[in-house]
Amino acid sequence: MNKLNIKIAFLTGLIVTCYVTLILVSINVNVGNQFILKWLQSWMIAYILVVPSLIFVAPYIRKKLEK
Repeated sequence: MNKLNIKIAFLTGLIVTCYVTLILVSINVNVGNQFILKWLQSWMIAYILVVPSLIFVAPYIRKKLEK
């Protein structure tokens, strides 16, 4: 995997996890003092899970689909 693909994985993970966790937390948690904290916590967990998937799983899937 080249540097460009790694940069794309980090940026894509950042953007997608940002809006997905924002939407899900806003649905499940009342907006108040704890909202930002809950959202940032959820975003951090999601980002940690998504980026390795984008880096390691996506190339495997791409190879399988190209066959």
